[in-house]
Order: sequence, then C-alpha cells, then structure tokens
Amino acid sequence: MTTVETLTTELVTLRDYWRYAISRFNAADLSYGHGTTTASDDAAFLLLDSLDLPIDALDPFLDARLLPEERRLLAERIEARVTTRKPSAYLTGRSYIQGVRFLVDERVIVPRSHIGEILFNEYVNGQGSSILPDPFSVESVAELCTGSGCLAVLAAKFYPQASVDAVDLSADALEVAKLNLAEHEVEEQVSLFEGDLFEPLQGRTYDLIITNPPYVHHEAMAGFPPEHRAEPAMAHDGGEDGLDLVRQILDQAADHLNPGGALLCEIGSGREILEEDYPHLDFVWLETEQSQDAVFWISAEALGVTF
Repeated sequence: MTTVETLTTELVTLRDYWRYAISRFNAADLSYGHGTTTASDDAAFLLLDSLDLPIDALDPFLDARLLPEERRLLAERIEARVTTRKPSAYLTGRSYIQGVRFLVDERVIVPRSHIGEILFNEYVNGQGSSILPDPFSVESVAELCTGSGCLAVLAAKFYPQASVDAVDLSADALEVAKLNLAEHEVEEQVSLFEGDLFEPLQGRTYDLIITNPPYVHHEAMAGFPPEHRAEPAMAHDGGEDGLDLVRQILDQAADHLNPGGALLCEIGSGREILEEDYPHLDFVWLETEQSQDAVFWISAEALGVTF
C-alpha cells in the first residue's frame, strides 16, 4: 500500500491531516516565505486552499470528516510538498495578498509584496502613512515588473478612475497576469506590455508608478532553498548587490511621472546602499508589519519633475 493510500485509510479529519502535514514538513526541514513562515501555517494554507475553504479560518473545520476524494487530494499534496519542495501556492495554484486571491504557477514568482499591505492599510484599514494620494485623483498608473499582475489588479481596484499599464519582461509571466486580469474583471482598465521596465512605455507619463522589481543580490540567490529556486530566477535577480533594476527605475522615473505624481517601490534590504548612491533624493520609507525600510515613496518633484 502506498503512502497516499495508507493516509487516506488512517486519517479522517482535517485535524488529522494538519497534524500529519506539520510533522512531515518539520521532518523534511522545508523552507517557507511564500506567504507563510512556519510549518503549521504552511500546512494550514495547503489544506484549506486545496479544499477551497477560507485560508484564515482553520478552527471551524478542524474536526470535519473528509470525503474520500478530499482525503486523497490532501494526502497527494502533502506528499508533493515534501518530495518536490515546491511552494504550497504552486501546488494549489493560488496565492493571496491581504486575502485577495490570485492565480499562480511556476511561470511567476509567488506574490508576497509589502506594497499590497501598504495599499490596504492606507485605503481600507486606516493604518497607513497617509502619504498615498486620494484614490479618485489618480488617473494613470504604471506597474513595472508585474509578474502575476497582482499589484496591477490591486491598483485597478484602489484607483477606480485610473488606467493601469503593467509591464514585464517575461512573456510567460504576462500570460499568468492575463488570467488574473480576467479573474478580477479588470481587463478594460489594465493593459499589459512586454518589455524591459519603461522601454515599452516611451512617451507615456503617469500619476503613480508602482514597482516591486527583482531585488535579491547574487550571494543570497546562491543560498536559496529549493522552494525559492522553484521560482523564476529572473523574478529575483537584482544583480550583484540587488539594486540594479531599482537604480534603472530611479534614473528613468522622472521621464514618466506627471507633476504631482510619485514612485512607490519595494527594494528589500538595500536602504543604506540606495541612500549612499542617491544622497540628494528625499526617500520616504514606509513601515509594514515586517519591515520599516523595504518600501520607499518618492515624489515626482524630488526626482526633478517640475510643474
């Protein structure tokens, strides 16, 4: 009898599978960081999302008895998580930013941007910095390195009067983004462009530029666990110190910002390097739950745009 067959015979409730998954994940020394940080949370996500249950509501379902086909599905995915070391989001085909669901697969990095948290805190939870613009005043947004299209979708939702241009160098990633635009019914508001940063946006200017570019430095990439190596390398690769693309964006942003506009950019852990490289720029660093300096805001005027 195979491992999966044994599991489906011995394990009956969601609690059984959760406990088993945690034990297997710990024994296999899995890595996390794709929306979860522990074996317990990763197991909960994998099981709940596989069953199409709310991913933040484990307790009400723990003692629910599972149907035979549900047991097999969970047993197969627990086994796949351990043997393939793929992120759980790739196994379920879905990921979430602040509870908003996006379709994902190996063509894109698993969404986990601090920018999503900032947008929700500013416009929904009332906990933000109050530096972001009035949502109805923004008429045009560019989103660079869009990947799965998650931030472009959120921009369309939070800035309902805006047209959104989303850019990525990967044609494969844009195919996934196209699926997410359809899933969230924003195809009329968001346009996708294939190309390198601002290259396909020549002559266009925007009220807001949003970007979560690749920003992992080469030494960190060399030490990636299998879960991170399962993602497209180009979605991580920020060059020797991680800031190659961030510098390109900063150097070109003024040409694509309207007066009164701004750039919102996630950079990971490169604040000191960036401030040394651009001592004349007035960066405003935005705090998130896990970081105080992973995201900066800079006005068009600070970048040299004049009225």
